[in-house]
Amino acid sequence: MTSISAEVLERTDERIVIKFNNISRQYINAIRRMAICEVPTLAIDDVVILENSSVMHDEAVAHRLGLIPLRTGLDRFVMPQDCDCKSTLGCSKCRVLLVLDSEAMEKTKIVTSGELLSEDELVKPVSKDIPIVVLAPAQKLKFEAYARLGVGKDHAKWQPTSAAIVKDGKDDSESILTIETNGALTAEETVDAALEKLNTKLKSFNEVVRSLEPKVAR
Repeated sequence: MTSISAEVLERTDERIVIKFNNISRQYINAIRRMAICEVPTLAIDDVVILENSSVMHDEAVAHRLGLIPLRTGLDRFVMPQDCDCKSTLGCSKCRVLLVLDSEAMEKTKIVTSGELLSEDELVKPVSKDIPIVVLAPAQKLKFEAYARLGVGKDHAKWQPTSAAIVKDGKDDSESILTIETNGALTAEETVDAALEKLNTKLKSFNEVVRSLEPKVAR
């Protein structure tokens, strides 16, 4: 009887390597695709600029903010379209407010992600050192930013992965899956969420197929 197995070869917060034995390559690649496109993370999706005297346009500032990875707790938030608040503004279940108020005094100042203040102590940039804008003396940047859950198939800013690769193992029956994340989720959280998404889709597909089966007359 063919032995089916999965073994974790390497695991850190931001990287996991799993060896699969006698498991369909298509299934493993589906896990990879789910990790890239279907696992949700938080990202800044709406920015209200209150003051911006820098040389960077408001739209460019908003774009940079959207690409800052935010630590995400999947069990604490819901997708905006699934929230029972039914509000475009959102609520504490489906959005997080982050604010920044920065000014350069006598010297040029680099405004970084570390200056973003979140209303949720767990939802913060994964790094404090991501540059947002450079302010010359007397220039100021002040805004409110709203982060929401989304998925990578809608926009790259919601992708939790920085790398997702499937390659052959030493034997024909082996495949190696490597997932690296940007820190919004751990690598293990990403794989777990990808498996859950894939299994849900397979179950739904199976139900559709069964509904199409011809009924045998008795």
